Formats: sequence, structure tokens, C-alpha cells
Amino acid sequence: MKITLETTEDTEQFGAQLWRMLPERCLIFLRGDLGAGKTTLVRGVLRAAGHRGAVKSPTYTLVEEYCLNGRALFHFDLYRIKDPEELEWIGIRDYMQQGICFIEWPEMGVGFLPPADIELTLQVAGQGRVMEIKGLSERLMKNVILNWKNKDILL
Repeated sequence: MKITLETTEDTEQFGAQLWRMLPERCLIFLRGDLGAGKTTLVRGVLRAAGHRGAVKSPTYTLVEEYCLNGRALFHFDLYRIKDPEELEWIGIRDYMQQGICFIEWPEMGVGFLPPADIELTLQVAGQGRVMEIKGLSERLMKNVILNWKNKDILL
């Protein structure tokens, strides 16, 4: 399923609705070019979870950790990974057992990452974005969309 996100606020609002539907542990792959809105979406998730501080891309730290309302969330950026084996060294399997993991650039971890529960692919489209959603059940997807906004849904 594809949806149109016309503004940065739309992307953050979608993230906020997604937060409300996520289980305690979940693996989410975020795909898209630099500047496509991956971290913006995570910012929307974090704001909905109660985070009030800055939300930065973990490009240089590899992972940003958050504990919000008793739930753990980990935001990974694998852009700088040279060898997927590095994920073993940072203990990525342990993170996945503890909470929700958002992983930007998951293709850099091929062979060490299990399949995602949800895959979100963002593409720049004019001033906005188009996001393709895979893996989220049809029922949950309808709830996220209905609670987010009545936007253009492209099937």
C-alpha cells in the first residue's frame, strides 16, 4: 500500500499513529534516499511516545536509545556499516529482544538482520513524500490510516 505525505508534519503524524499500533517488540526497516524523511518519521513516533528532546539521525553513533513510558525504542542507521558482521559486534540481536527497532539502511545488514515486521519505503515526490508500506496487517494499516488523516491512499 502507498500513501502520500504532503508535508513534514504529515510524516510526523503518520509516525505518531504508527506508535499507537506497535507491539512491545517489533523490527521496522526504513528505506529511502538521504533526505527522504526516515528520521522525520521516527521523530513522529518518539513525540507520540512522550519524547521531548532533540531527535537526531544516528548516522555517526549507529544507534540512538530511548526508554519512553516503560517501552524501549532503538533507532539504528546502518549507512556507515562496512561489513554486516559489525552488527554482531554491536549486539544488534540483544537490541531486537528488548524493544522496537527502527533500522535505516537495512540493506547494509543483509545476512545478519532477520526479516522485518514492517517495511516503510519513503520517496521524495515534489514537495512531499510517497511512502510504501509492507508487512503491516491490513487491519492495523486501516486503523493507522483512519486515525492519521484521510489522505490520498494509492493502491
